[in-house]
Amino acid sequence: MLSAAAALGAVPAQGAPGADTRAEVDRLYAEAEKATQAFDKADERAGRLRREVRDAQDHIARQQQRVNDLREQLGSVAGAQYRSGGIDPTVALLFAADPDDYLDKASTLDRIGTRQARRLAELQSALRDLAQERAEAAGKLAELEKSRQAVAAHKRTVERKLARARRLINALPAADRAAYTRASRDSRADLPGPRGVPAPDGRAAAALAAARSALGRPYVWGANGPSGFDCSGLMQWAYAHAGVHLPRTSQEQRFAGRQVPLSQARPGDLVVYRSDASHVAMYAGNGQVIHAPYPGAPVRYDPVGMMPVSSITRP
Repeated sequence: MLSAAAALGAVPAQGAPGADTRAEVDRLYAEAEKATQAFDKADERAGRLRREVRDAQDHIARQQQRVNDLREQLGSVAGAQYRSGGIDPTVALLFAADPDDYLDKASTLDRIGTRQARRLAELQSALRDLAQERAEAAGKLAELEKSRQAVAAHKRTVERKLARARRLINALPAADRAAYTRASRDSRADLPGPRGVPAPDGRAAAALAAARSALGRPYVWGANGPSGFDCSGLMQWAYAHAGVHLPRTSQEQRFAGRQVPLSQARPGDLVVYRSDASHVAMYAGNGQVIHAPYPGAPVRYDPVGMMPVSSITRP
């Protein structure tokens, strides 16, 4: 997110009409972006938990079917055993017309008993596994509910701060509001796209090409493309086009590669801003970055020094 002070360039912050309002809008946008990153992280966790719960439920259904099958097999064996061996063996021998036939039947009953015992052991094991999986699934469902609540809380925070910023901007005198809009919300026509600056490798080149293709698309908080982006969503989307999976948040993206000094930045590097790493952009060469600034400002080029740089990461 480009700060209002940086966006307004040479306009002095002190004494300028609406300066306090612009500073407050700056602060609200920064806090909203920090909350957006928290929203992204919670939303990503909720999505992962939803997949894990769905997989667990599918596995439980298969395990339940196995338990049902084992119970049916045990029932069939028990029925056969009752029909064939319900008479005491010594009494059956007295009434047997053919002792050899009796011995064959007795041998069969022994085998049925062994198989039944094995099926019973399998059933007991399956029931234990099923109970454990159900307990784990219940735990994941509880975690999922907490993540959903966190997502909702962060969403409310972002919306509240953005609404406050919009009210402040709308309350500016018409001339100040127009100046603010021109300086901080229009595409930076004074910054032509970098030319002739090579990326260090094919992956960085592919990611940079994807980021450039997103120029002009709107900032949408919590979005990672393709029609809109927040700052870290744009980086994740761009690098996905290079076959590289980046974490969802700017705080995590800061550690998604090798860190280099700003003086060694190359096109495709991630430029992370502020001490809390709440904003991220992509270095495009010639002292410029591509980024999704904040609501109302499209994906665009801006100077790499638009706000304090905390680190440079080469994925």
